[in-house]
Amino acid sequence: MTRHARILAAERSLLLVIDMQEGYRSHLHEEQRTVEAAARLLRAAGALGVPVVVTEQYPKGLGETRAEVAEAIPADAARFEKTSFSCLGAEGLEDHLQHTGRDTIVVVGIETHVCVSQTVHALLARGYAVQLPRDAVSARFPLEDAAGWAKMTGSGAVPTSVEGVVFEWLGDAKHPEFKAVHKLVV
Repeated sequence: MTRHARILAAERSLLLVIDMQEGYRSHLHEEQRTVEAAARLLRAAGALGVPVVVTEQYPKGLGETRAEVAEAIPADAARFEKTSFSCLGAEGLEDHLQHTGRDTIVVVGIETHVCVSQTVHALLARGYAVQLPRDAVSARFPLEDAAGWAKMTGSGAVPTSVEGVVFEWLGDAKHPEFKAVHKLVV
């Protein structure tokens, strides 16, 4: 079966989780939705063998990845600390992405108009296909969230949802992990 280029394939995908840190607790627009969606997608990626990369922006000041997200991160996830707003400025991260051989990056995290946007634009400039689950991306304020979202999707990032990502990764109800992963999103 031939897939359209915008339909995700688990074997070509990587999940990038940007800066879901304690320092943003109680400061995000639609925070509960964003955190829960990111955790669901992390669990699905772990079950389906999709590589995960997690970043933290200046953890000394903003804290570590918040507990609700951290507990869903697969044990083999790659982790990078950064001070640059684009994740590709984190030492070793760009090389890591290249070595995975994955050409599609699903991006979740915060903040939409800063670290997420600068990372997405850097990925697009390097030829990666980028998909953005709307329910797992946010910012502190609605205006910045909307502006960042519009800029990224206008630049070529494909809008989607966590449930959309998961069902595309599965591809078929006969997938051996279907029942376990299905429970995460419905």
